[in-house]
Amino acid sequence: MSTTALLDRPATTAPVRHLRAIDHPARVEPAAAPAASAQPAGRALPAGTAPRGFALYVGIDEAKAAASGVNLGVLVDALRRTLAELAPSAETYATVALAPVGSGGRDVDVVRLALHEPSAVARTKQEEPEDEDPAGGGVVVDISRKRVLIDGESAAFTFKEFELLQYLVLREGRTIERTELVSSLWQGASDDDAPGERTIDVHVRRLRAKLGRYEDIVRTVRGVGYRFDRHADVVIRYGHGTPSPDRF
Repeated sequence: MSTTALLDRPATTAPVRHLRAIDHPARVEPAAAPAASAQPAGRALPAGTAPRGFALYVGIDEAKAAASGVNLGVLVDALRRTLAELAPSAETYATVALAPVGSGGRDVDVVRLALHEPSAVARTKQEEPEDEDPAGGGVVVDISRKRVLIDGESAAFTFKEFELLQYLVLREGRTIERTELVSSLWQGASDDDAPGERTIDVHVRRLRAKLGRYEDIVRTVRGVGYRFDRHADVVIRYGHGTPSPDRF
């Protein structure tokens, strides 16, 4: 998959005639609101759960998009405009899926695997043996299994601590401001639940304490935020495909 859309979104200069239906959707008369107990079509939901949104996996690389006179950024913007018209309260998050050049298979299947869609990952785990954990020293940040190994032992990271470390690792070399960490890791949280910027410092201190003698892999940029730099003692496992480090 191309990284062009991730690192340098092209200008949208080409005409987008085939997107007129997206830019100007036909008027749809509002339907009656479903009953609160109504279930969405398809399989029954697990007890105690409720839908909070959906994921749409789109399989197309920059070459195919360019052949249609667009790029990935144009497609994302068009879909967002459609959602804004149909459901103004909808929140969106878009990310580009990265995969090794020359990956075979259908584009959409490659995307699902690169973005770690659960059922796609489950199938590959049944087909391939798991790598053995290293017995040597250092830190292993296992993105695919959501865990951290320190000197060969599994570290007791909380979900939020792992999210924080993962966020920095996937943005290697870039200083992340506290405001970005709050808005990204607590996205959708109410004002009461979202931490203040200084609370991020507390989370980082706890994270470093669990990293022990490797605590310096999370660096403080005074007055700005935090950064992860490539470190000889750190191994990053992405599993199947490479997660996208940034969103559109």
